[in-house]
Amino acid sequence: MRIGVNWGSLDEELLTRLMDENAAAGSPLGAAAVQREAIIQSALLSAQRAEEIGLGRDKIILSTKVSDVQHLIAVYQDLAARCDYALHLGLTEAGMGTKGVVASSAALGILLQQGIGDTIRISLTPEPGGDRTTEVKVARELLQTMGFRQFVPTVAACPGCGRTTSTTFQTLAQDIEEHLSRSMPEWKERYPGVETLSVAVMGCIVNGPGESKHANIGISLPGTGETPAAPVFVDGQKVATLRGADVAEQFKLMVADYIEKKFGAGKRDAAE
Repeated sequence: MRIGVNWGSLDEELLTRLMDENAAAGSPLGAAAVQREAIIQSALLSAQRAEEIGLGRDKIILSTKVSDVQHLIAVYQDLAARCDYALHLGLTEAGMGTKGVVASSAALGILLQQGIGDTIRISLTPEPGGDRTTEVKVARELLQTMGFRQFVPTVAACPGCGRTTSTTFQTLAQDIEEHLSRSMPEWKERYPGVETLSVAVMGCIVNGPGESKHANIGISLPGTGETPAAPVFVDGQKVATLRGADVAEQFKLMVADYIEKKFGAGKRDAAE
């Protein structure tokens, strides 16, 4: 059972009592600190009452509804230090678009890194007619980026610079990422562990080869003024150089071949 406390609808009696006690103290805290304490006490009191009526401690999840990043971090840090209930993290009313994504990621990322939190929710205001599944995608990306969960293969791609005026690497990076995403439902059935795959798509010969070597399989596309050739690296070793207008299709075939050998029947045959 999840017990939620919203800072926009706190128990007025509790909040007033804490404000009065704080005002009478020799060194009163700021109003925000008192409000945070009210949130924490409200959550703990509600959990206590739930236990009193028979709900098991291991069935209780506490959630605080706070929309300010710093307040959310402070509330959960204090709450985690004062109880051992499971905690549900989420920045409520985070907002729309990149603002909501960045705010949620900043708050939850700090808490997760500190070992605080058992479940998470990304709360975004959808664009008109927008897709609510964006919240789930962002939550998965956050957990995967921080290394706590692996849902899909990781695609690393360079940001582009003066050496990469061609959009070839951008198109290929997008193509590969979409290809991996589309293929995952089938691949997860056929290739156990395929979600741990890392792929690199780099845009020039300067940093590209070195970056590609860090991935399971990576390609370094030619940058501006460079020879129209694209070296491919597998597990840190150069294995081929691709040329021609169909480099993207050639590379996707190499990725598929790598997946088969590493995660599929090829791996099982080698083990036998």
